[in-house]
Amino acid sequence: MTWAQFDNGYWYTTELKEFAETIGIPSASKLRKDELEKAIKLFLETGKIKSPIKRSLSTSGAKDVERGLSLDLPVVVYTNDKETKAFLEREAQRLAPGLKRKSGVRYRLNRWREEQLIKGVKLTYGDLVIEYIRLNQTKEPFAQIPHGRYINFISDFLAAEKVATREQAMRAWEKLKTLDVPKNYRSWVKSQSSKPR
Repeated sequence: MTWAQFDNGYWYTTELKEFAETIGIPSASKLRKDELEKAIKLFLETGKIKSPIKRSLSTSGAKDVERGLSLDLPVVVYTNDKETKAFLEREAQRLAPGLKRKSGVRYRLNRWREEQLIKGVKLTYGDLVIEYIRLNQTKEPFAQIPHGRYINFISDFLAAEKVATREQAMRAWEKLKTLDVPKNYRSWVKSQSSKPR
């Protein structure tokens, strides 16, 4: 498989984990989809096996949520579960009543948290709440995430196809997944214009 063939394909996380384990990428079962894609692309491009992450994958010890979430609790073993999300939302509403949740904030909060911990910054759940509020109050749109093919496609499709429904966007995405082209709106448009009339 070439890098382009891999990039033009659509892979489920389970498939990526199996492939990563087969070629020997360390801790493949603990990596996120974007991390798996990055490691596999590096392997296909260079033949080298390298972990794409700097964050700790160790989850030993009690989860923070089991220790009782509070604003002054240090972030040690974070879990992205319902209880943690509800805590962040509740505390954010307490500090910024009427705060509306902006699409993409949780993803960006998680990446921010990881970056801070990699840098050695000691975070508390109060710090997470403050960043959660800041992200939700950001006026300008977020930049597209580099690996969020589905999310970016749906967003671009609905922005360009003014009268389209979400269902139409999802049907277009399902078609695009089967094509040997990059998984973006531009490629979908090109594939539609090249269809025989």
